[in-house]
Amino acid sequence: MTRQSDEDEVWRQIVASFNDTAERDSADQPWPDSENIPVEPTRRVVKPPEEEELELEQDDEPRDEGDDEDEGHFEPPPPPPLPKLDLMTKLAWVALFGGPAYLLVAAMANWQMEGWALFTAVAAFIGGFVALVVRMGDGPPSNDSGWDDGAVL
Repeated sequence: MTRQSDEDEVWRQIVASFNDTAERDSADQPWPDSENIPVEPTRRVVKPPEEEELELEQDDEPRDEGDDEDEGHFEPPPPPPLPKLDLMTKLAWVALFGGPAYLLVAAMANWQMEGWALFTAVAAFIGGFVALVVRMGDGPPSNDSGWDDGAVL
């Protein structure tokens, strides 16, 4: 046989067995039997609201709901306080957002903008951005942990 006829035969076998179900033992399954999906879909019974209220009124047995609610519930610790900013950083943030905010408010209110006010707003935005980038401190780490810092968290 030629190589092409071998491939054609394999292809025919694949197509013929496409709809066949796999026959496996429970020992061959890579998961436990408890995780198998039932053949028939489970059916839910939805009770009208009146019946639910009657059941709640009839249920006089006290429940300990604290155990059920706390199980699996994670409450993260409070976040650390924000770092204190110095005056220059605060001014840079105000300039970064204040310049475009002034331009936006002036444009929406149809204010007549002088050339110097427009220049000041744009210069404040650019100056605030440059000041924050310069103060960012993107230098090497302060501790000497060798040539490879690994994953820095």
